[in-house]
Amino acid sequence: MVRGRRRSCAGWAGGLALVLSVTSPSSAQDAGPSGSAPAQASATSERVMHPPELIEPAEAAYPAEARATRREGRVVLKLRIDAEGRVTKAEVVEPAGNGFDEAAQEAALQFRFAPARRGDKPVAALILYAYEFRLPPEPTPAEQTRPAPAPPEQAPPAAPAEPATVGPAKPSIDVMVRGASEADRLRRSAQAVHVIDTEEAQRRTADLGEVLARSEGVGVRRAGGLGSNARLSLNGLTGDQIRFFLDGVPLDLAGYAHGITNVPVNLVERIEIYRGVVPVRFGADALGGAVNLVTDTDVRGTHASASYQVGSFKTYRWTLSARHLHEQSGFFARVNGFYDYTRNDYPIDVEVFDERGRLSPAHVHRFHDGYRAGGGSVEVGLVGRPRAERLLLRAFYTEHQRDVQHNPLMSVPYGAVTYGKQSAGAHLRYAQPFSRRTRLDAVAGYTYTRTAFQDLSTCRYDWYGRCVFELPQRGEIEARAIDQVVRQHDAFARLNLTWNPAPWHSLRFGLSPTYASRTGKDHAIDANEYDPLTAQRGLLSSVAGAEYEARPFAGKLANIAFAKAYVQVARTKEQLPNGNLRDLDRTTQRGGIGDSLRLRFSEALYAKASYEYATRLPSTDEVFGNGALVIENLHLEPETSHNVNLGLTLERAETAAGLFRCNVNGFGRFAENLIVLLGNGNYFQHENVLSARSVGVEGSLGWTSPGDWVALDGYVTWQDFRNTASEGAFGKFEGDRIPNRPYLFAGASARVQGSDLLRPRDVLSLAWQARYVEAYFRGWESVGAADSKLVIPSQLVHTLALTYSMKHGDGSVSGTLEVQNLTDEKVFDSFGVQLPGRAANAKLVVEL
Repeated sequence: MVRGRRRSCAGWAGGLALVLSVTSPSSAQDAGPSGSAPAQASATSERVMHPPELIEPAEAAYPAEARATRREGRVVLKLRIDAEGRVTKAEVVEPAGNGFDEAAQEAALQFRFAPARRGDKPVAALILYAYEFRLPPEPTPAEQTRPAPAPPEQAPPAAPAEPATVGPAKPSIDVMVRGASEADRLRRSAQAVHVIDTEEAQRRTADLGEVLARSEGVGVRRAGGLGSNARLSLNGLTGDQIRFFLDGVPLDLAGYAHGITNVPVNLVERIEIYRGVVPVRFGADALGGAVNLVTDTDVRGTHASASYQVGSFKTYRWTLSARHLHEQSGFFARVNGFYDYTRNDYPIDVEVFDERGRLSPAHVHRFHDGYRAGGGSVEVGLVGRPRAERLLLRAFYTEHQRDVQHNPLMSVPYGAVTYGKQSAGAHLRYAQPFSRRTRLDAVAGYTYTRTAFQDLSTCRYDWYGRCVFELPQRGEIEARAIDQVVRQHDAFARLNLTWNPAPWHSLRFGLSPTYASRTGKDHAIDANEYDPLTAQRGLLSSVAGAEYEARPFAGKLANIAFAKAYVQVARTKEQLPNGNLRDLDRTTQRGGIGDSLRLRFSEALYAKASYEYATRLPSTDEVFGNGALVIENLHLEPETSHNVNLGLTLERAETAAGLFRCNVNGFGRFAENLIVLLGNGNYFQHENVLSARSVGVEGSLGWTSPGDWVALDGYVTWQDFRNTASEGAFGKFEGDRIPNRPYLFAGASARVQGSDLLRPRDVLSLAWQARYVEAYFRGWESVGAADSKLVIPSQLVHTLALTYSMKHGDGSVSGTLEVQNLTDEKVFDSFGVQLPGRAANAKLVVEL
């Protein structure tokens, strides 16, 4: 039985019919002389039929759409079983539609039988098998914590009176199987993917950045507290080298242009992390991988949830979501909303000028680092209709406003610099199977984004928030005022077609064009001066791909081979050093190939290997800047990389001592024209670093006690990311580690919980988490003396959380008290920016 957040998913029972015909010839005539008793006994023995016995059932996936709309079905299959007990063919005799037929076929082809026997001789057989897909009632928490009982011993069916006659099952054997969730299906696929279920994280107070940082191979670097710029890294590659999606739509086109770490975790059901090799369906030109945030995919009935969080540094966060399905018409509606506010006035250690003009250490509070964000979406449409499995229109609006406290190196404080983004748009999603073998998934939309950046103050501020002297001109960052507004229009589409020519074979085709048009204005620039923001700039990017998946040997082996084509066309104007303007038009065409392989040794143990020659086209912000502290670079080249992964996973090893899980993965990234964000005075700029390579290993280990009372987990990542360019701007640093990136980090967690303490179905849990980061250089390691290099020190941070949850019917209420950075460790991140110290938070979550 599979259990999902806020709902009961699916399980089913199958009935195994009698042996209906025996297809292998048998001869009993030569047993002895006619009429002799021994001969007659021998002939009788050899004519006795023994039906096949199911010894290895397989898990089958309950169709997601059928589960979401609470549809049930019964499929009768005709199974051909060879003399070794393998199912060689599964033919649908009585179909049920709605995806049940394919799911039953795929499961049946993985069955293993003790073969049918004529006497003592194994023979091939033909049987009927009835699969029933039924939705069970939601189990209680106590039932969830108990390990599933072993299936009861089943009696073999009797031999048929007429083996050559095809008829109904009589009697039947009931075989209970568990349906794999979508997350389990992804984990066991050939794809290089790691899946995080956010059910527990939704009750906790950590933001999405913290949730991601608790996975092996994933690093999250911040420029401050909640709402600050954050860059996520996968196996060394970072920034736009990783593509981000919300339900398959690029994140910045789905209303979250301010970054993945600022997406409310309570609006996300699970996180899919694709390392280095990205499926064709995303249409992504990712170099390091992709992260897909999956929101609530359930469309059944009526459901609502809300969360409220309050914490240190005047932090307040809330989310609200609700959905409703009108069963008779198929009309579906969903709304989501969120609001975040924080002062981020946490204490930091800096150097200030004393009364004699000397720099001396000081302990101050950040005074200009507020963050405000809010937004919502409305989704309406039809689901489960004959001509539209899903036809949904989603409209959204989000707004982020942030104060800028200091320059990138945290050496100069600002008191009036502000930055904000507004995003609005809509997209239409359509999904429909055109036949049992063909399916179309499509989404298209439009997004408008407005970015504002202002620096108009005439004061120079110190770290105490005081205006220490008047500037001769407006502007704290440089000797000029800045009042920029950048407007961007994006149109996009994602078209995916799937064709299943046979139960174990799939062909997928994808096309993903995106067009961005950008213009703007700096209102502080004199009308007689050239303003580069006013240039009309356009960027068309398109990714097309095809992949073929085969799952031979009854699914024990799975392989996905794919090819991609990339096209990018840029249109803009460039200002030359002499002040003249020229048109700058560039067209780039590239290609890529890859393969993913999964070999399953058992249901719990499997190995994966994957490779992709990946290309990533520069993003709009990398080429044109982000309208704030990241400036343009119109001459960026696409980056390419050979990405390799090799791993072994023990998913669930159930023993008398508890449940064990383990994963180890080695990776290599060999990149050319790598795009890196580097500091350029008071600003950042993306530059090509010719070539670099990242190799490393990551692993995780976990154990859950019998009864789920205790759970222990740990992970570690080591990566060696080095510059391999021998010429160009960074040739003199050949062999150096790429600066400002951790190379060793690890984490551990422990959870203790008890249930049915004060009332039935309640749970009280105490969780501890720790994260360690080894010291690393902020600059190139070959520059300067060892004792004078700027270093980000090693750091160990602890978090402790106490959660109490109660269930009532289909609803629940939970409350959490959490202390982050329990020991008040001094934590530093990208370019030495100091992050918040000890922080206490409380959170309430209600689901109806």
